[in-house]
Amino acid sequence: MRAEDGVVRKAHGIGLLSGGLDSALAALVVRDAGAQVTCLHFFTGFCVTGHNSRVGRKNRPIANHALQVAADIGIAVELIDISEEYLSVVMRPKHGYGANMNPCVDCRIFMLRRAKAYMEKVGADFVFTGEVVGQRRMTQTHAMCRLIAREAGLKNRLLRPLSAKFLDPTDVERAGLVDREKLCRIHGRGRKQQLELAAQYGVTGYMQPAGGCCFLTDESYSRKLRDLLRAQGVEELSMDDVYLLGVGRHFRLSPKLKVIVGRNEAENNFLNHYASDHVSARAMAFNGPAVIVMGEPDPCSYATIASLAARYCDGKQGSSVAVEFQRSGERWSVEATPAGEALLESLRI
Repeated sequence: MRAEDGVVRKAHGIGLLSGGLDSALAALVVRDAGAQVTCLHFFTGFCVTGHNSRVGRKNRPIANHALQVAADIGIAVELIDISEEYLSVVMRPKHGYGANMNPCVDCRIFMLRRAKAYMEKVGADFVFTGEVVGQRRMTQTHAMCRLIAREAGLKNRLLRPLSAKFLDPTDVERAGLVDREKLCRIHGRGRKQQLELAAQYGVTGYMQPAGGCCFLTDESYSRKLRDLLRAQGVEELSMDDVYLLGVGRHFRLSPKLKVIVGRNEAENNFLNHYASDHVSARAMAFNGPAVIVMGEPDPCSYATIASLAARYCDGKQGSSVAVEFQRSGERWSVEATPAGEALLESLRI
């Protein structure tokens, strides 16, 4: 705390809240160390859990782990949509990609710059995160922690409370605005200390880390994203393209023509939301997936598209399946032989 004109007020920290355990613990530790806490949750469009919730919850509110965790621990959180701006980070990362299309270093710098702007807007004193030194090789080594803080414009004002005692004190620690003795000394990939801290605080409703939280770290998703960029270029990429990359089986028929085939009822429902804007297809006499055509089919393409729809319907064992196409209220049908494995593999992205 500090005195201004005889009035004592707490230091104010702005935290990044993902909905996972580490960021929730960081907020609680900072609050216990004497600071007022406000958290930000950034929506990028590439979050796996948010996407799965969106696809699986037709006509219901999308579940958000950050909101749930914030409510559980009594921390204020503001949701900020950065998806349109974030696309440029994904497409042109200064520090490159990880194993797939994940621009983790640039992602971190971008989010921290946004947090810094928010900090300055509300007159807060510092930014904090739930990062643990040594947990991730790409962004959480000592050297990368320093680089990220510097490029985000937060040198000496970025607090990592879970690993603070492995790092140099920040300005708010030196000034006594945050009690360094109440900060943590967690290091590495193990989760034992975090789980013990969670039990101490009674934190239970957090997002589990298994499986990853970002589509860009996934090999299959990244392959489909690279294919899309080759086909239509960076400038034409939209957030709808991003959402659709996480749904269904994708088949490339030509540089300008792709087919998406739903894998389950939830995906079929999701794809149907796009049916009015595209050519769509479905087997007529059998239960089968929703099929969306991205691009303008030529007359010869309809037979191939119909064979894909037939391959994944309940009539795939037959010699022929009638497939109905729709576009802008117009309907027509095509008889097709269900696609064989050779054709599937030649077209699969």
